[in-house]
Amino acid sequence: MGVTSSASATPVADVVLPCLDEAEALPWVLARVPAGWGAIVVDNGSTDGSAEIARGLGATVVHESRRGFGAACHAGLLAARADLVCFCDCDASLDPGLLAPMAAQVAAGETDLLLGRRRPQGRGAWPAHARAGNLALARMLRRRTGLRLHDLGPLRVAHREALLGLALTDRRSGYPLQMVVRAADAGWRVAETDVPYLPRSGKSKVTGTWRGTWQAVRDMRRVLAEPPARRTPAAGEVSA
Repeated sequence: MGVTSSASATPVADVVLPCLDEAEALPWVLARVPAGWGAIVVDNGSTDGSAEIARGLGATVVHESRRGFGAACHAGLLAARADLVCFCDCDASLDPGLLAPMAAQVAAGETDLLLGRRRPQGRGAWPAHARAGNLALARMLRRRTGLRLHDLGPLRVAHREALLGLALTDRRSGYPLQMVVRAADAGWRVAETDVPYLPRSGKSKVTGTWRGTWQAVRDMRRVLAEPPARRTPAAGEVSA
């Protein structure tokens, strides 16, 4: 479900970068944040000096003591100030520069939530078990919401106030899925566009271990079992 943009100008946005021991990847990632954008690195308990490196490279650093991918993402969302908020992993598997055309599409009103559909580049970019799990999750999401998505990747863009209106509650691995489920329940237009997916720097904290994989599956099943949330208008809509 690719989306073609007709927007010519790149809007200003904040990029939320959840971070746990990503000292090696941070220079590459932050160098690729579009010029004029805000980079918000949410340190989730790093012990390798990630926070100091990010701060030295000009990023805003937010500390989130509660461990969990969702906790870090939401802390970054709360710290963001731009109208558009983007999310990107901080492990050098995804190029933040790809967010510029994606943000332009959302700003132009072409969609309300735009996700990057990961296309692996090279061996080791996306382990087979993680890819199979993502495919199964996409199918379950389709049954739950009707959305015909292929991936629930971490690269995404939406309006800040609309995201806050979704009242997301998951603070672990289910956060990205809950965002999509609640957006669908709210009647948002959700789309995806292809993005290259590179071999990550370091070991995955989620799908790199059996424990992390099992926790992610459990978190996401819980999200899919939630009853539909109250409809929340997307950006530009007027609530009844």
